[in-house]
Amino acid sequence: MSMWWSLHLRREAASVPLARRFLLGTMETAGVDPDISYDLSVALSEACANAVEHGGDQGETGADLAPVGGRHSGRPCGQYRVTAYLDGEKCRIEVADSGPGFPSRRALRTAARSSAGCPPDPQASGPHPTGDPSRASATHPPATAESGRGLCLIEELADHVHFGNRPGRGAVVSFDKVLKWREGALLMVS
Repeated sequence: MSMWWSLHLRREAASVPLARRFLLGTMETAGVDPDISYDLSVALSEACANAVEHGGDQGETGADLAPVGGRHSGRPCGQYRVTAYLDGEKCRIEVADSGPGFPSRRALRTAARSSAGCPPDPQASGPHPTGDPSRASATHPPATAESGRGLCLIEELADHVHFGNRPGRGAVVSFDKVLKWREGALLMVS
C-alpha cells in the first residue's frame, strides 16, 4: 500500500508547523519509525520556512487575495505547495513555491563563500556536473550567519535532495528518505 497527500498553504509562518504536524500524524498512523519521522519533519519544516521566507514577490502578504479597502484587489499573493508520497520503501517530499527560484549553483557557492570571507571555490567556475545550472546545491553559511542553514540541514537529514526551479517561476525542493517501520505498521513492505 502507498499513500500521498498535497497541501496548498499560504506563505505565513503558521503554515510551517501545520505542515510538520500533518506529516508527523501521517507517519505515526502509517507506522513509520519515530527517528525517521523526526528527520523528515525537520527537513520539511526547513523547506516550508524557506518557501514562506523566499517563495514569492517582495511585498506579498501571504493572503490569497490582497484586501484593498475591505475588498479583494484580485492580486494573487504567496502560496506554496507541499506534497508527500509514502510507499513501502521511502518517503518523498516536495515543496514548491512561486518565488524567483534558486540562483545557479555557481551563484550560490560564490555568494556563500564571499560572505564567509573564503577565497573563490575553483569548482564554482566550472560547468555544473549535470549541465543544468538550475540544479542548485546548498553551501554552508558562515558560523556567524543568522540564517541560511536550512538547505544544508535538509541535505544532512534526507537521503537524496534536489533543489531546482519550476519552468516559468518558482523553486522546488524535493527530498526523500528510506523508511524504517515499527512492527505491525500499516504500510510496511511485505
